[in-house]
Amino acid sequence: MQKRRLFIALLAIPALVALAALLYNSPPINERLAWRIDEWKAKIKYALYPPEQALFIPGGGQGQTPASLDQPTPTLFPLTYTPTALGPTATPFPSPTPTVTSTPIPDKVELGGVIHEFQKWNNCGPANLAMALSYWKWNGDQRDTAAYLKPNQRDKNVMPSEMAAFVNEETEFDALWRVGGDLDLMKRFIAAGFPVLVEKGFEGAGFEGWMGHYEVINGYDDTHQYFIAQDSFIAKNLPVSYEDMEKYWRHFNYTYIVVYYPVREEEVMSILGPQSDETYNYQYAAQKAAEEIYTLEGREKAFAWFNWGTNLLYLEDYAGAAAAYDEFFALYASLDPEEINLPWRILWYQIGPYEAYFNTGRYYDVLNLATTTIQAASEPAIEESWFWRALAKEALGDIAGAIADLSEAVKLNGHFDLGKFHLERIRGSG
Repeated sequence: MQKRRLFIALLAIPALVALAALLYNSPPINERLAWRIDEWKAKIKYALYPPEQALFIPGGGQGQTPASLDQPTPTLFPLTYTPTALGPTATPFPSPTPTVTSTPIPDKVELGGVIHEFQKWNNCGPANLAMALSYWKWNGDQRDTAAYLKPNQRDKNVMPSEMAAFVNEETEFDALWRVGGDLDLMKRFIAAGFPVLVEKGFEGAGFEGWMGHYEVINGYDDTHQYFIAQDSFIAKNLPVSYEDMEKYWRHFNYTYIVVYYPVREEEVMSILGPQSDETYNYQYAAQKAAEEIYTLEGREKAFAWFNWGTNLLYLEDYAGAAAAYDEFFALYASLDPEEINLPWRILWYQIGPYEAYFNTGRYYDVLNLATTTIQAASEPAIEESWFWRALAKEALGDIAGAIADLSEAVKLNGHFDLGKFHLERIRGSG
């Protein structure tokens, strides 16, 4: 009898395991448990291998390009550049002082109609885009935006360009994104009836370390000096001081997205003024970053250097961008993680250094930076890092490694068309 019971128990174990797996993967249970399990896995890995200690030290590109690779494999990215001297005064850009005189706006505005959503696990971008669209009576929620933006739930980030593309391609509305925003411009949009979706830094509120975050800003109050944010992680109608908004918005080059009906495009462009032109916008943002390099210290100065590099990258000054990113990484390495949260996740969200180093022939720097970023994450669900590491491997002659990395990038994001293009290109050339 005892042997029979033991036999039955042994037979029951696989069934119980299968049942547990089935229950765990059911949406209602998975939404409640998956993030807790992943959080604990991340805490264990970060305790064993502190990510803030995983430093990337740029090699500067000396002797990095093999002689056989004098002509890099053509890609979708421009591979020529006009070198400029390192330094914020190398190029005369527009002054960040507002140049548009417009009608005075009210001291206080709060736009109703934004339907607040708390984000599901790892769903900040889709949740905030759904909130921004809800103001315009869009019939959907974060599940609909996530299906397009994050087919892989574990994807670490959604880019502003992807958010705007969803609006422009999948809805009846239009969207644009710009950089170099300021508090006054945001207030003008809100006063005109346009909520603003911003990308910014985030720390605290029960979360360890520094990370990227989106918020929908739908109001402001000059008397009390705060914006009203629909925050998918913390709360609806969250007051955010002007000081904190400017500080954390800087971490993402003052990036913002505006959604609007196509018939109101002229109004949006009027508010933007000369910054409706993308090139002018990047020049303006570059000058803003350059001035902050001279006025800020510590971590904030590092972000200013990063922004300077990103704006030069947009302007196709790859040499200047690479040099600026070098300054960021050098300053980052000098900061004390015991005193301040280091932005070690920054390559999850902003991938400019990859493109700048690649376009200046610094393939080993691309390779090392991508590897550092992938290994430091709790799980390597960052398709952009796999993508750029693949292109670096290809440039260095490792075709098999490039195919493996591109395959992983496409696996992580089935909508990653650029990754699919290069994977097919490399396979076809073989």
